[in-house]
This record gives sequence, C-alpha cells and structure tokens, in this order.
Amino acid sequence: MLYRKMPKNGDELSILGFGCMRLPMAEGKIDEERAIAQIRGAIDDGINYVDTAWPYHGGESEPLLGKALKDGYRERVKIATKLPSWLINSREDMDRYLNAQLEKLGTDHIDYYLVHALEGASWDKLEALGIREFLDQAKKDGRIVNAGFSFHGLAEDFRRIVDAYPWVFCQIQYNFLDQQFQAGTEGLKYAASKDIGVVIMEPLRGGNLGLLTPPPAVADLWNEAKTKRSPVEWALRWVWNHPEVTVVLSGMNEEAHIVENLAIAGEAHAGSLTVEELDLVDRVARKYQELMQVGCTGCAYCLPCPMGVKIPKCFDFFNKMHMFGNADEAKFMYIAFLSGMTSHDEPGFASQCVACGECLEKCPQHIAIPEILERVAAEMEGPNFQEQVEATRQHFKSGL
Repeated sequence: MLYRKMPKNGDELSILGFGCMRLPMAEGKIDEERAIAQIRGAIDDGINYVDTAWPYHGGESEPLLGKALKDGYRERVKIATKLPSWLINSREDMDRYLNAQLEKLGTDHIDYYLVHALEGASWDKLEALGIREFLDQAKKDGRIVNAGFSFHGLAEDFRRIVDAYPWVFCQIQYNFLDQQFQAGTEGLKYAASKDIGVVIMEPLRGGNLGLLTPPPAVADLWNEAKTKRSPVEWALRWVWNHPEVTVVLSGMNEEAHIVENLAIAGEAHAGSLTVEELDLVDRVARKYQELMQVGCTGCAYCLPCPMGVKIPKCFDFFNKMHMFGNADEAKFMYIAFLSGMTSHDEPGFASQCVACGECLEKCPQHIAIPEILERVAAEMEGPNFQEQVEATRQHFKSGL
C-alpha cells in the first residue's frame, strides 16, 4: 500500500480509501458478516481511511462500520463521515446529527468530518445557520478532528467554499471523464494550492469505467496500449497520477475487486503514467463523450431557467444512462439530485420545461435544449415517476 500525506496535519493516509456506500447486500439488507470481513481485511492489508455518511444504506452504513471497527480496528483507521446538509434547519440540528453519528459509530470522535453534498445554495444556507461556529466548537471539544466538505456544485462555487473556512480537506468527484465537471481539474489544483487535501469520489463513475466489458469502441482503444491493464487499473492509475490527490475512495463490495484495487494501490505512484499513456486515456475519454447523447459541458450558462429546470444535471444523468446502460442508478440519482431533497432547492426536473426558449440564447454549445429535455423527461421519468420520487424521498429523509 502506498501512502500520501494530508498537507495540513501530516497524516499518512492510504491512497486507497474504503467507501461504505455500496456494501455487499443479502435479502435487501447489508450482509453484515461479509461487509465486516471485507472492511477488516482491507484494514489488515493497509487501508487506514474509511468513509461513510448518514444516508448510506438507509442509515445503516454508520452502525455497520461501528461494528466492523470493534476489536481494536478503530485505533488503526481514520473515520470519515458527513453532516447531512439537506436535513439541517438550525444550529442545534448540527450538534444533534453529529452526536447521533458518534453514537452510531461507537466512537468519541470523527477523524475527518465533512459537510455533505455542498453546492452554492446549500453552503449559503448552512453559513447563515452557523456552520462555521459549529465546526469550530466541534473541533474545540474534540468531537471532530479535521473539518472538510464534499462537493456537487459549480466550479465557481467550489472556489468560494474553499476560501470560506480553514478546511483541512475536501472531497470531489473526479475521473478521466469529469476533468471539467463540477470542481474538475481546476478545482483539484486550486484546493491543493491552498494545502487542502483532496479525497476523490467516483473514480470509476459508480463502477462504470471499470466494466470488464466496456463499449466496444472503448475496448479497441485500450487494446492499443503497450502495457496491458484492466479498465479499472487505467481509471484508478489516471487519478493517482495526479500528485494533488491524497486519497481515492472505492466502493468495494466484491472480494476480487478489493484484491485488485489493493494491488493497484501498491504501485500507482504520482506521475508514473507516460505521455503516450495519458494521451490514450484522453482518447478513451473522447470516445466516451462521443457516446453521450448531449454535448453539454456543464457550464451552466443556460441557468437560471424561469421554470427552475436544472438543465446541466438533467443532461448529466441522461448521458450517464446512455453511456453505461445502468438505468436504475441513473434514475435514482436523477430523482435524488433534481427533486431538491438533498439541497432544499425547488425541484428541477426536465418535465418542468415549457419550451420558452430562453436557454437557447445562452448555450455556447448551441444545444437544442427544450427538445432534448423532452427526451430526458420521456426516458427518465415515465408513468410511475411520482411513486419513484416518494420512494427515494423516504430513503433520504431518515432523519432523527
């Protein structure tokens, strides 16, 4: 296992972190025996950073991790978990959720505590409610050690959130397809320039970049490489090639995947890919982008929409469904992030479009936005959409 230092505190963290959002399941619940064995085995093999959150597995991820870290394992790892920002409506809520998480995890402190799923509007709300004072107090009384945030917004909001508090670390979505999405490469470098450690989520785009059988045109490109690697290894090595990255999270739930990821994490030094290999990865990225249904870059020039449609996010989830064929996951994410349940925003579904055309004048890519939103609504929503929204809402509102 290779390790990298968290810049502000000097912690030596395994470059591979264990993500507890996709634990193994049995009969609709976490397979506790198997999940605990996986987590402990990964720690025995050198992983010392484990990431969870309040809503993962309907609220059962944190208690499971607490069980896994008994018998001396707690002392061997850094725990990361997250304040559920969308459930916070007062300063008191912040303490109530943190205290509940400490109890669920069976610990008296959280090593790396994140404000979960921030974007511009949610940060502004939390700032008004006293998030700075909460973090300061929780650090002072020892309930948390290091404060950070995870991010799902626009690049310009990332910069101002980075600058708004003395964060130790942040967590961003980053992979070779998302170099200009959300925080992107620019955000990665900006955070690093401030000595903020960067933890990466979705290095495989929910596992899709690591499929053993990628789209045929992509497979043909990988086969051109002089050094043969699996799609998983290419994707992970590309992220680790960036010296600004501290930890890469992987939601591992198959023993074979854990073994493979651990092996890669023992060799993936920063700067180890050749110019030719980086060029190949860029060509693969371009091929994936060709397979996309919408050439949206996520610039958000089309916003605000007078009807509240979250146009870039609608297109992002639509593209993911068509590139990777995982309709269930794409539709779940579409509902979760466009319904407002994670951010307290108003809903922004594609079906809210009335084809006013205001966005057409703003789009630098000249995308036929209303026409494509009609396709998105037809494919992502469908006749049972309201029932699906309510089921997802129940998943997310498992508050105190």
